[in-house]
Amino acid sequence: MIEKIAKILTENNLTVATTESCTGGLLSSAFTDVSGSSAFIHLNFVTYSNEAKEKILGVKHETLEKYGAVSEQTAKEMAEGLNRVTRADICISTTGIAGPTGGTDEKPVGLMYNGIFINGKCNIFKIVLPPQIPRTEMKKLFVEKVLQNLYGLIN
Repeated sequence: MIEKIAKILTENNLTVATTESCTGGLLSSAFTDVSGSSAFIHLNFVTYSNEAKEKILGVKHETLEKYGAVSEQTAKEMAEGLNRVTRADICISTTGIAGPTGGTDEKPVGLMYNGIFINGKCNIFKIVLPPQIPRTEMKKLFVEKVLQNLYGLIN
Protein backbone atom coordinates (compact mmCIF):
# COMPACT_ATOMS: atom_id res chain seq x y z
CA MET A 1 0.00 0.00 0.00
CA ILE A 2 2.73 2.50 0.93
CA GLU A 3 4.42 2.05 -2.46
CA LYS A 4 1.15 2.90 -4.25
CA ILE A 5 0.71 5.97 -2.06
CA ALA A 6 4.31 7.06 -2.64
CA LYS A 7 3.85 6.73 -6.40
CA ILE A 8 0.72 8.91 -6.33
CA LEU A 9 2.39 11.51 -4.12
CA THR A 10 5.51 11.66 -6.29
CA GLU A 11 3.63 11.76 -9.59
CA ASN A 12 1.43 14.59 -8.33
CA ASN A 13 4.18 16.55 -6.57
CA LEU A 14 2.33 16.33 -3.26
CA THR A 15 4.01 16.80 0.11
CA VAL A 16 3.05 15.02 3.33
CA ALA A 17 3.49 15.93 6.97
CA THR A 18 2.53 13.79 9.95
CA THR A 19 1.84 14.42 13.60
CA GLU A 20 1.59 11.26 15.62
CA SER A 21 0.57 10.46 19.12
CA CYS A 22 -0.45 6.82 19.57
CA THR A 23 1.55 5.59 16.57
CA GLY A 24 4.73 7.12 18.00
CA GLY A 25 6.56 7.64 14.70
CA LEU A 26 5.57 4.39 12.96
CA LEU A 27 3.58 6.26 10.31
CA SER A 28 6.55 8.47 9.56
CA SER A 29 8.73 5.38 9.46
CA ALA A 30 6.39 3.71 6.97
CA PHE A 31 6.70 6.70 4.64
CA THR A 32 10.46 6.89 4.96
CA ASP A 33 10.81 3.16 4.30
CA VAL A 34 10.16 4.06 0.66
CA SER A 35 13.26 4.94 -1.31
CA GLY A 36 12.94 8.47 -2.64
CA SER A 37 10.54 9.55 0.10
CA SER A 38 12.44 12.82 0.46
CA ALA A 39 10.49 13.90 -2.64
CA PHE A 40 7.25 13.98 -0.67
CA ILE A 41 8.01 13.94 3.08
CA HIS A 42 7.84 17.49 4.35
CA LEU A 43 8.02 17.37 8.15
CA ASN A 44 7.01 14.84 10.80
CA PHE A 45 6.34 15.26 14.52
CA VAL A 46 5.65 12.89 17.38
CA THR A 47 3.38 15.01 19.58
CA TYR A 48 2.74 12.48 22.30
CA SER A 49 2.06 14.83 25.20
CA ASN A 50 -0.79 17.31 25.45
CA GLU A 51 1.82 20.02 25.93
CA ALA A 52 3.38 19.16 22.56
CA LYS A 53 -0.04 19.16 20.90
CA GLU A 54 -0.68 22.64 22.27
CA LYS A 55 2.77 24.21 21.75
CA ILE A 56 3.68 22.75 18.36
CA LEU A 57 0.28 22.37 16.71
CA GLY A 58 -1.85 24.94 18.50
CA VAL A 59 -4.41 22.45 19.78
CA LYS A 60 -6.60 24.42 22.16
CA HIS A 61 -6.21 23.63 25.85
CA GLU A 62 -10.00 23.82 26.10
CA THR A 63 -10.35 21.09 23.46
CA LEU A 64 -8.04 18.78 25.38
CA GLU A 65 -9.86 19.53 28.65
CA LYS A 66 -13.37 19.08 27.24
CA TYR A 67 -12.88 16.18 24.80
CA GLY A 68 -9.53 14.68 25.76
CA ALA A 69 -6.45 13.91 23.67
CA VAL A 70 -8.21 10.92 22.10
CA SER A 71 -11.10 12.60 20.31
CA GLU A 72 -12.15 13.58 16.84
CA GLN A 73 -11.89 17.24 17.89
CA THR A 74 -8.24 16.82 18.91
CA ALA A 75 -7.38 14.81 15.78
CA LYS A 76 -8.92 17.61 13.69
CA GLU A 77 -7.06 20.38 15.49
CA MET A 78 -3.83 18.39 15.24
CA ALA A 79 -4.14 17.98 11.45
CA GLU A 80 -5.23 21.59 10.93
CA GLY A 81 -2.45 22.86 13.18
CA LEU A 82 0.07 20.77 11.28
CA ASN A 83 -1.13 22.37 8.07
CA ARG A 84 -0.64 25.85 9.54
CA VAL A 85 2.87 24.94 10.70
CA THR A 86 4.07 23.06 7.61
CA ARG A 87 1.85 24.08 4.68
CA ALA A 88 2.22 20.51 3.39
CA ASP A 89 -0.35 19.37 0.83
CA ILE A 90 -1.48 16.51 3.07
CA CYS A 91 -1.34 16.66 6.87
CA ILE A 92 -2.04 13.52 8.86
CA SER A 93 -2.71 13.16 12.59
CA THR A 94 -3.11 10.14 14.84
CA THR A 95 -4.35 10.03 18.41
CA GLY A 96 -5.57 6.95 20.23
CA ILE A 97 -5.17 4.30 22.90
CA ALA A 98 -2.80 1.46 22.01
CA GLY A 99 -3.11 -0.20 25.43
CA PRO A 100 -2.96 -2.43 27.22
CA THR A 101 -3.79 0.24 29.82
CA GLY A 102 -5.42 3.64 29.44
CA GLY A 103 -8.80 2.59 28.11
CA THR A 104 -12.19 3.44 29.59
CA ASP A 105 -15.76 2.42 28.77
CA GLU A 106 -16.14 5.58 26.68
CA LYS A 107 -12.68 5.36 25.12
CA PRO A 108 -11.52 1.74 25.03
CA VAL A 109 -8.11 0.39 24.17
CA GLY A 110 -8.05 0.06 20.39
CA LEU A 111 -9.72 3.43 19.71
CA MET A 112 -7.93 5.84 17.40
CA TYR A 113 -8.89 9.00 15.57
CA ASN A 114 -7.09 9.86 12.36
CA GLY A 115 -7.23 13.29 10.79
CA ILE A 116 -6.22 13.83 7.16
CA PHE A 117 -6.17 17.47 6.05
CA ILE A 118 -6.20 17.68 2.26
CA ASN A 119 -7.58 20.19 -0.25
CA GLY A 120 -8.57 22.61 2.52
CA LYS A 121 -10.71 20.04 4.33
CA CYS A 122 -10.04 17.88 7.37
CA ASN A 123 -11.35 14.32 7.09
CA ILE A 124 -11.72 12.49 10.39
CA PHE A 125 -11.72 8.72 10.68
CA LYS A 126 -12.62 6.73 13.78
CA ILE A 127 -10.84 3.40 14.04
CA VAL A 128 -11.75 0.75 16.59
CA LEU A 129 -9.65 -2.38 16.93
CA PRO A 130 -10.08 -5.30 19.35
CA PRO A 131 -8.60 -4.35 22.75
CA GLN A 132 -6.77 -7.65 23.24
CA ILE A 133 -4.30 -6.94 20.42
CA PRO A 134 -0.77 -6.43 21.85
CA ARG A 135 0.41 -2.81 21.92
CA THR A 136 3.11 -3.06 19.25
CA GLU A 137 0.74 -4.88 16.91
CA MET A 138 -2.00 -2.34 17.67
CA LYS A 139 0.28 0.50 16.59
CA LYS A 140 1.12 -1.29 13.33
CA LEU A 141 -2.57 -1.90 12.62
CA PHE A 142 -3.35 1.75 13.34
CA VAL A 143 -0.75 2.74 10.73
CA GLU A 144 -2.23 0.31 8.18
CA LYS A 145 -5.68 1.84 8.73
CA VAL A 146 -4.30 5.37 8.30
CA LEU A 147 -2.61 4.37 5.04
CA GLN A 148 -5.88 2.82 3.81
CA ASN A 149 -7.72 6.04 4.68
CA LEU A 150 -5.12 8.15 2.86
CA TYR A 151 -5.13 5.89 -0.19
CA GLY A 152 -8.92 6.18 -0.35
CA LEU A 153 -8.66 9.98 -0.42
CA ILE A 154 -5.90 10.32 -3.02
CA ASN A 155 -6.62 7.41 -5.38
